[in-house]
Amino acid sequence: MDRVFIQGLELYCIIGLQDWERQVLQKVSIDIELEADCRQAGMTDDVTHAVDYRAVSKATQELVEGSRFRLVEALADQIATMILERFPVTAVSVQVAKPGAVRFSRATGVRIRRERN
Repeated sequence: MDRVFIQGLELYCIIGLQDWERQVLQKVSIDIELEADCRQAGMTDDVTHAVDYRAVSKATQELVEGSRFRLVEALADQIATMILERFPVTAVSVQVAKPGAVRFSRATGVRIRRERN
């Protein structure tokens, strides 16, 4: 299966367990990998046969910026669910990283993969 990707989508949301985390917007970095058949788009050079990664990015931004999750796992799962419901993909991988969440690390987070049933 072919893959379409979006890397390093930097967005701000309420996320975390600590009291202070529930009060401030924090940056999250999101990577999305969409599994889809890109042959028709490649053969025809016709955008109507392609996965609209701009629309995926915008939908993800709207979801994230309006969210108030405690766990990065929950945020990643909701992004994956939304993408599978709204876009013509067979599977999606989502990585949500939270920069500075652990001292001395660049970022920590989760990577999940979900398939269409």
